[in-house]
Amino acid sequence: MNRRYSQKPYQDNQYRRVIRYFYARPACTVLKHRQAITCMKFAPYIPTALLKPFIRQYVVAENDNANEYKVLPAPGLVIGFQYKGQLSRIDNNQASKLATAGITGISDTFKIFRNSANTGTVLVYFTETGFTRFATHLAHEIFGLSVSLDHIFDRQDVQEVEEKLSHATGDGQRIKIVETFLLSRLKDIQTDQLIVEAVNLIYASKGAIRISAICEKLYISQSPLEKRFRKIVGTTPKKFASIVRFNTVLDQLVQAKSLTDICFEHNFFDQAHFIKDFKQFTGETPEHFKRFL
Repeated sequence: MNRRYSQKPYQDNQYRRVIRYFYARPACTVLKHRQAITCMKFAPYIPTALLKPFIRQYVVAENDNANEYKVLPAPGLVIGFQYKGQLSRIDNNQASKLATAGITGISDTFKIFRNSANTGTVLVYFTETGFTRFATHLAHEIFGLSVSLDHIFDRQDVQEVEEKLSHATGDGQRIKIVETFLLSRLKDIQTDQLIVEAVNLIYASKGAIRISAICEKLYISQSPLEKRFRKIVGTTPKKFASIVRFNTVLDQLVQAKSLTDICFEHNFFDQAHFIKDFKQFTGETPEHFKRFL
C-alpha cells in the first residue's frame, strides 16, 4: 500500500482544534446543536501531488451517534461519499434524505443536516478554483445546493465508487478509491490565472477588499470579472469575500477578541451591520454564538 495512506492522518494546527461545539476550520465549520462532540472521528488526509493544487484535503468522518448540526459557509465546494449510515438536510423543520454520494456548493448562509447513528463519509474539499478541473458543470450552478453526484458525473461510475467503498476495510483503501475516481476525471485545461489572483487578493485583505479595487489591480471591468469568477469559484467575488471575512471573524472569536475590535478591524460599517451579517451566516448573534466556544 502507498505509504501516504498507511501513515497516520495529516496533522495541521487548524484541523487538530476540536472546540466544544465546532470543528474542521477553515475547510468547513460544523456547529453542534447544544451538545458536545462525542464518538466522532474527523481524520484529514493529504491529496497526491497531482491533485493537491485542486483538492485541499480529504477527510474520513465517522459518528456513532445520531446528530443534528449546522454547517457554516466555507469558501469551497465539497463532495461526500457515504459508505455507511444516512444523511438528511433540514429545511423549515422538514428532513430530506440526501443521496449517498453528493456535492454541496458554496453557500452564503448556514445549512442544517442530520446524520443517522453509525455514519461514515469520505469528504473531498476542493480548493477555491479546483472543481472546474473535474467537471463540465459551472460551479455557480450548484450555489447553495446539495445535489446527487450523478448530476455531475456518470451515474454508473459513481455507483461503482460507492460499491467499492462499501467493501473497503480502512481509511487508506477508502481514500485511494476516491482519489482514483478523481484522477480519472482530471481535465488537462489551464486554470484561469486572473481568477486565481482575484482569490489571492481577497484572502490577502481577509475579505475586506472592494470589488472595484480588485478590478483596478487586475485591469478588468466588473462584469467580466464576475462572470468568470462565478463560473470557476461558484459565487460572485463580493459573496466570496464576505465568506472569507466571516471565516476570519470566526478565528478571532476563538481567540477571545472583543466583538468591538473584530467589528472595526474588518471594516464593518457599525456593530448593527456586523451582527446582521453574522446572523445570516450562523443564525445567531455573535454574543450568543461566542458563549458556546
